[in-house]
Amino acid sequence: MASIWILAKKELRLLLRDPRAAVLLLGMPLLFILILGLLLGEGFGQNPDRRLRVSLVDLDQGYAVEEVVSCLAATPGTGGLPALGLLAHNYLGRFPPGKWSEVVIKDLQETAEIRLEMIPDRETAEALCRDSKRPAVLVFGPSFSRRVASCSFLSDGINPFYRDGVKIDEVGAELLRDETQATTASVIEQVGQVSLLRVVLPWMIGKAFEKISEEQFIELLGNKVRLPVPAGAALLFAAKKIKLEEGKASLNQALHVAAPNAETENEYRKKVGLGVQEALKQQFRKYDLTGKTWAALTMAQEHSGAGADVTDYADEGGVGPLKRGAAVYKTLVPSYTVMFSFALILVVGWLFVSERRRGTLRRLQAAPVTRPQVLLGKFLPCLALAVAQGAFLLAAGKLVFGLPWGPESWPLARQATALLPVVLTTALAAMGLAMLVAALARTEMQVAIYGAVLVLALGLVGGCVVPREMMPQAAQEVSQWTPHGWALNAYQQLMMKSDPNLGIVATAAAKLSLFGAACLALAWLTLRLEE
Repeated sequence: MASIWILAKKELRLLLRDPRAAVLLLGMPLLFILILGLLLGEGFGQNPDRRLRVSLVDLDQGYAVEEVVSCLAATPGTGGLPALGLLAHNYLGRFPPGKWSEVVIKDLQETAEIRLEMIPDRETAEALCRDSKRPAVLVFGPSFSRRVASCSFLSDGINPFYRDGVKIDEVGAELLRDETQATTASVIEQVGQVSLLRVVLPWMIGKAFEKISEEQFIELLGNKVRLPVPAGAALLFAAKKIKLEEGKASLNQALHVAAPNAETENEYRKKVGLGVQEALKQQFRKYDLTGKTWAALTMAQEHSGAGADVTDYADEGGVGPLKRGAAVYKTLVPSYTVMFSFALILVVGWLFVSERRRGTLRRLQAAPVTRPQVLLGKFLPCLALAVAQGAFLLAAGKLVFGLPWGPESWPLARQATALLPVVLTTALAAMGLAMLVAALARTEMQVAIYGAVLVLALGLVGGCVVPREMMPQAAQEVSQWTPHGWALNAYQQLMMKSDPNLGIVATAAAKLSLFGAACLALAWLTLRLEE
């Protein structure tokens, strides 16, 4: 053990003799992470979703209290107080439960190949469009429900339609646009137009159809429809002081003559309205004109199956000139911590080659040390260097880039304790592979070839250069067979906001340890001090 420690101290002195190189080993990965973090967008490292993202702001306040009160006050009743049944009918007929914005959002949710993003306020939406982070945001204003409820085919209602669909501003909504992304903004606008049309049009048709049975419509219909009166029946009209015009009487006049009393006359009028409704239903039996929803109007089944995902907006772009706290660093820091740990293969290989050139390894044969002792004496300082590099990059990631070390519910000490085994086992795997390369290589060129191929190939396949979420499925499966992939699995679990799966972390650490031990064993078998 003393021999191993003596060799290790000698290697440490050699490593520390060039402080500029040590600074580069620690600083270069950090600089690399910083440059990529500033250049790459906030979506880097996230699973690319090919569905259209529709961003919404819901400021809809539903129905104003004074509007509901006016509706209830207009309801006829006895003693100046509305009867309960009539009140409920009048209220529910005019104001559907919930908010109209919720109805539109539900329709969008049932639209495949899109995903919804809920933004909390208008100011955030305006900033996102201004900074070109979103091509368009649909804003439901405070009066959206009241405006939609007022849409009608009647002259006293709002006409929300025009050539291209629904006038968004007419119904109390607004589309914020980024003019630099005009094409995508137009696509989002059309998606919103279609949903608004599917919501507003059935509501207007249903309201118009209900008017047919109302007293005001029946009165109008009865006055407009004029019927010829047979000569024998003219006396009945004259008895009730109804003057015929060109031998014709209105439908209302005919009902008045036919009914023995006022109550029966009202029943006749209602039957006329219901009869017209039934006739229209029969004529348009492929549609439910009273449905008030698109599915009910078209008599189609309600949507079932996959639709749009709904997510709350989260600012993942970071703050300040360094984009501190950006989600991109959750990908970059672990990835390049692992990659640069394995990049030390080149440094270790060149140390061995330089000692071979100077004959140091051959002279060790005369010393009372064994080959395993020589290997461990050189391995331990390199392991310490790899651990120091990994710990430095993670610490810099937290302090400089706001990288989370684990769930917020964990204290800092627990977060660091959970990360330490991953740092150690990753360094063990990297330095074990470095010892194997150093044992096999005989020249600087061989070190460069072996090391560069391993560093680049494992970095690419393992998901350090290109995040695994952006790889094809087959490549993602291959990455699970690399030490880089194991290390990234552990880091991804520990840096989650929710409680991580410590079983995955332990499995990854065990695989890295076995990999490092296997490489060390192969290095011991292939190391030749005499060459």
